[in-house]
Amino acid sequence: MREYLLTLLVAAATTYLLTPLVRRFAVAVGALPQVRDRDVHAVPTPRLGGLAMYGGLAAAILVASQLSHMKLVFAGGRDAASLLLAGALIVITGFVDDRFGMSATSKLAAQVAASGILIWGGVELAWVPLPKGSVLSLSPRQGIALTILLVVVTINAVNFIDGLDGLAAGVVGIAAFAFFSYSYELTRVVGLSHQSLPALVSAVLAGMCLGFLPHNFYPARIFMGDTGAMLIGLVLAYATISSTAWLDPATLQGINRFPLVLPLLMPVAILVIPYADLLLAVIRRAKAGLSVFAPDREHLHHRLLNIGHSHRLSVLILYMWAALFAFTVVMLSIVGSALAVLSVATVGGLVALLLVSMPWLRSRRPAEVRREARPGRHSRRAAPPRRAARTRQGAGAGPAGLPAPGTGNVVPEAAPGTSGKGLTKSL
Repeated sequence: MREYLLTLLVAAATTYLLTPLVRRFAVAVGALPQVRDRDVHAVPTPRLGGLAMYGGLAAAILVASQLSHMKLVFAGGRDAASLLLAGALIVITGFVDDRFGMSATSKLAAQVAASGILIWGGVELAWVPLPKGSVLSLSPRQGIALTILLVVVTINAVNFIDGLDGLAAGVVGIAAFAFFSYSYELTRVVGLSHQSLPALVSAVLAGMCLGFLPHNFYPARIFMGDTGAMLIGLVLAYATISSTAWLDPATLQGINRFPLVLPLLMPVAILVIPYADLLLAVIRRAKAGLSVFAPDREHLHHRLLNIGHSHRLSVLILYMWAALFAFTVVMLSIVGSALAVLSVATVGGLVALLLVSMPWLRSRRPAEVRREARPGRHSRRAAPPRRAARTRQGAGAGPAGLPAPGTGNVVPEAAPGTSGKGLTKSL
């Protein structure tokens, strides 16, 4: 545990210390885009925070490779090299997109290429569970195709939820902590030493997010941008896929009652918030005849804002949902429970999450909802009193444009500090 904690702290400290430097660099190179219609922040904010996160990843991997317990994880393999190379490709792609802009097709091609680098390093799905407890072994081509699909989907799911200050970093950090708990338990209880790599990567990812959050939580001083969102999506996909790449389901009999289901259900449960947002966005845009990459303001975090939650509270609500799904499944996998309990908990959480985004919850404006929360407020508020009228009296004609004195016409008094010209004109 000490080795994992050390790598987490190294990743967090490095990311935290590099972020202010990256912010200055982002301002210097012009990675400070104007506020768009779909954005929720009011002032231009620097991007490229993913550069600091990649620095935290590289520093933690370098330190871990020198630890006696972790040397076995990297011995004779290309695991660390493939992760760093794929991460470098994603960071370069994100930098270009954050600074100059890039088409969705070009970003997709880079994501597929990064997936290929991970496969070159040995991270590839070899089997999937079937309903009756059996396993479907995948051919090399099938495994490659499914691995690329999962990596690309995870990267874009994380990128889609990066819409509020601290949201993506917090949700992915929670997912990383949950998956670390699961992987570490496998190494400790069942003795699966090859699970040290997923546990290590999860700890490093948690440290990256933890170090970046102080700069990114509302009000954010820097955004991670596509540079960071795609990077942490890649690292999270790497951790979850590597956990099943060399896993024999039969060895899990001693740790839970449904060993064939949990290894692949775990990533889905941990990433239920990004995956749900991605699925809803694809359905919504397809029905509207738009590209699935077309931006809009209908993501889950936008809906929470629209029903009256504040920026910070919307982020905290999504944190709670992510923690509920992730740690519930982790506890069920470690403690053991009936499959019915897992099903009811998962379905109940999904229903509650979907209810939050139902349109009828947003049928009234947030201001109206807040006013109704204070009964009797309108009855206590009296109508604003009219300003006392003044009748100008005296002999002679009044100023130009004003009624003659003595006619009895009432003239509203001009506001203090004004010349009265606007009032005279209106009369």
